[in-house]
Amino acid sequence: MENWVVAAKKADFNEIAEKFGIDPVVARIIRNRDVIGDEAIETYLYGGLDKLNSPSLLKDMDKAAGILLKKIESGARIRVIGDYDIDGIMASYILKRGLLELGGNADIKIPNRMTDGYGLNENMIEAAFRDGIDTIVTCDNGIAAADAVARAKEHGMTVIVTDHHEVLEIPSADAVVDPKRPDDDSPNPNLCGAAIAWKLILAMGGDPDMKMLQYAAFATVGDIVELTGENRIIVKEGLKQLRNTDNAGLKALADVQGLKLDALTTYHIGFVLGPCLNASGRLDTAMRASALLEAPNQKAAQHLAEELKSLNESRKSLTESGVRIARETIEKTGLLGDRILVVFLPEVHESIAGIIAGRVREIYSRPAFVLTRSADGVKGSGRSTETYSMFEELTKVQDLLIRFGGHPMAAGLTLAEEHVDEFRRRINECCELTMEELVPKVRIDVPMPISYVSEKLIEQLKLLEPYGKGNEKPLFAEKNVYCEHPRLFGARHNLLKMRVRSMVVPGDAEPDRPGFQARTAGQAQDAVCFRNVDELYERISESPDVALAYEVEFNDYMGQRRIQIVITHFQ
Repeated sequence: MENWVVAAKKADFNEIAEKFGIDPVVARIIRNRDVIGDEAIETYLYGGLDKLNSPSLLKDMDKAAGILLKKIESGARIRVIGDYDIDGIMASYILKRGLLELGGNADIKIPNRMTDGYGLNENMIEAAFRDGIDTIVTCDNGIAAADAVARAKEHGMTVIVTDHHEVLEIPSADAVVDPKRPDDDSPNPNLCGAAIAWKLILAMGGDPDMKMLQYAAFATVGDIVELTGENRIIVKEGLKQLRNTDNAGLKALADVQGLKLDALTTYHIGFVLGPCLNASGRLDTAMRASALLEAPNQKAAQHLAEELKSLNESRKSLTESGVRIARETIEKTGLLGDRILVVFLPEVHESIAGIIAGRVREIYSRPAFVLTRSADGVKGSGRSTETYSMFEELTKVQDLLIRFGGHPMAAGLTLAEEHVDEFRRRINECCELTMEELVPKVRIDVPMPISYVSEKLIEQLKLLEPYGKGNEKPLFAEKNVYCEHPRLFGARHNLLKMRVRSMVVPGDAEPDRPGFQARTAGQAQDAVCFRNVDELYERISESPDVALAYEVEFNDYMGQRRIQIVITHFQ
């Protein structure tokens, strides 16, 4: 069951269209993204690097930069401590490379997920002290490491924390850069860790040509932060660099995955290349991914890229098995009655708990925690929905938890095994979500006849790229679509192709659907569907008249460009 919701935000779409030389449909989508006012629209459509916020606007940024410049001048040993995901890996690389280019003496240590756990900890502090490290710089972690920071200070070490996670307590570091700290009034609280790391290098006078923007862009997509405002510019401009990157590791990774970098999109980062970097931190060590980025030549990079691809294939297999076990557990143990799913899978590899939680959330349309047994208790990862702030809800049951942290949409936690059942009970008791809020919503940007789709419109829609969280690919819908010549493809019949045409009569356009009357109804277009294909095929067999929600794109095949309708939902 789905609830199709049409965006009903109002504006003079014809006026916006005329002023900016765009189709009224494009103007309406821009309004749906809450981009309001001429200056904001101009920046959204055409904004470049000159629209990025100054690093100095972040609390403690200039302080952190000043400390590090003095450390570089004195020759002090600096250690960058990152996280084992895409964001932490890219942030670590940015900081080390930036510090080295500025003349610093820096190395990287990324915790091992299985033996070290998440982020800065006292064991890593002791290891740094034994190694003669003078200064520690964290990235994508550290804000929740008050005890570890305190231990470093006892050893006389300098500590700079750069992070972007929620703040419960500001650690006693020499500088703490986190846009979510309560006394930070910088304009963009949604920067990823790598973007903050890059801004720190900029604040120190490094990366004058902004060549490391590409790594911040990669991480911004991979960490699924809001792709709006400044973040969208980072990705938009960073993609241009990535498509022409000179990084041997990224070129090799694209090669082993059969990708052409010059056609790279956010999809390829989020679902093809990024997971390979993440797999190293899940099943091995993220230092392997770090080594890929630092590979000295193409031969070394190719070997590392093939290893990461193999690790990701193993991760996929483990994930599929874990999702299957999770579904069996949920459906056989009465968990379906819970609004918040808490699934204890003791034998599942803890490194893939978050991925499984995300899949469970998608399948059952509700927030999900997947817990696994580990050496120091039960560890878990949660993935949420837009109506449920996971981090905030965990604070209500924190007396049951050994530690926790995260965002509104994702969180990690550790607890004793004897508290698992109590955690499930109380997290559901605290939940204020209604059953109506659990019904998945399909947000339609514009109710639009397929007959209105044109090459010109698709070209203009490219102005809205790059797409991601907060700037989703536009979704259209039409109630009466005639589907003809449906055919199933693939070994598992997981691709449906057909021809579709609008059954809307020209001139029937509603007042807030400008321009439709100028199109000819009934023009057939190619269409594809990748989800619930068997169900749609049966639906068409019963009646070819179907309500469709769809995206639009070009299909370039054998030198020919054709309009293609991508069906995402149907009724």
